[in-house]
Amino acid sequence: MGDHPLRPAYKNSFHPATAKGVIKEVLEAKLKDKSYNPELTSQWTREIADDIKSKLKELNLARYKFVVNVAIGEQRGEGIRIGCRCFWDSDTDAYAEAQFMNDSLFCSAIAFGVYLY
Repeated sequence: MGDHPLRPAYKNSFHPATAKGVIKEVLEAKLKDKSYNPELTSQWTREIADDIKSKLKELNLARYKFVVNVAIGEQRGEGIRIGCRCFWDSDTDAYAEAQFMNDSLFCSAIAFGVYLY
């Protein structure tokens, strides 16, 4: 066996509430003054995902890998469903999600924290 623990200490594990705060902060900062523009949403989703991932890395959670998914759509009164499936360890891995909406657009962001054994 290596010299790393099989499980992170509680203080060093991915906490969904903390991650949700990070996601909300990024969404608000990036989208508060934006109106839906189909030519720019691809760039916005990349920038938002990169910012969320960078801020999660700043939490210094050793051996955690982060996967971030961002979707932006036009606010037209329609719903959206986002689903995913993955294989993980529920003792160490978790996810957080947050949404942002204004009169013009909606955004859903999900961040997965996966412990690398």
